Amino acid sequence: MPGPGDDQRPSRRTASVADVRRWGQPPGLKDRRNEEHWAGRLYMRDLSPYFAWLAMRLGFSPNQLTYMMMACGVAAGVVVSLPAAGTGALWTALGGAVLIQVYLLLDCVDGEVARYLRQTSVAGVFLDRIGHYLSEVSLLIGLGFAAQGGWTSGGYTELGLVAALGAALIKAETDNVVVARAKSGLTADPSGGDRALRPRSTGIALARQAASMLRFHRIIGAVELSLLILAAAAIDVVLGTETPAAIRVLTVAVAAVAVVQTLLHLVSILASRRLK
Repeated sequence: MPGPGDDQRPSRRTASVADVRRWGQPPGLKDRRNEEHWAGRLYMRDLSPYFAWLAMRLGFSPNQLTYMMMACGVAAGVVVSLPAAGTGALWTALGGAVLIQVYLLLDCVDGEVARYLRQTSVAGVFLDRIGHYLSEVSLLIGLGFAAQGGWTSGGYTELGLVAALGAALIKAETDNVVVARAKSGLTADPSGGDRALRPRSTGIALARQAASMLRFHRIIGAVELSLLILAAAAIDVVLGTETPAAIRVLTVAVAAVAVVQTLLHLVSILASRRLK
């Protein structure tokens, strides 16, 4: 039996689920608080090795799995946006939530397969980031159409677009810290660890901590938003309203959060040591 330091992993077609766990999920994977989603830590990382094992047996490459992840994320937004009312809207919301769960699963699986096969790459990281952009943007746009009541223009459609723009900008702000540091000849991560992420201003630091504790920013994340859409659709069915009232309230809320979070995130970055 190979020791912990050995790397005599079986081929992709003879690997077991335990092998995938061992080499596809390195120690500390679940502890990456800034990168690992809570749903991944809670349950998806327990399920993903089985599907990573299956994906390797079927011959999928890591990038092919990432493309499938993208497709599921975009499809979730399309399904949510489908014109429907009453129980029909509940079914579209459920379909979107299920697709986002598959999206999350594939987001775990592609990395595990890449690590097992030693096929991690810059292109893979790039595609993964683009997949996150596309999925969150698509779901927010889909929510706007659902609140509007169909594929038509209107105030709720525009609020969905505003929320989508905000979600994209927040991710761009985070990613451009790395770009700015690279263009300045610095390492991707600033020295000081978590201390570098804290704003130098005490007032801004306290505001950032309060916002982090409330976690209101999570409602524009794909996983959380898909569940909130499902809950809102269920409320609308129970209330029996002619218009999707709960979906519309959610749309207003996510647009407001996206705008506020975009500004707060920008201020937090500029006030921290990340650009030093």
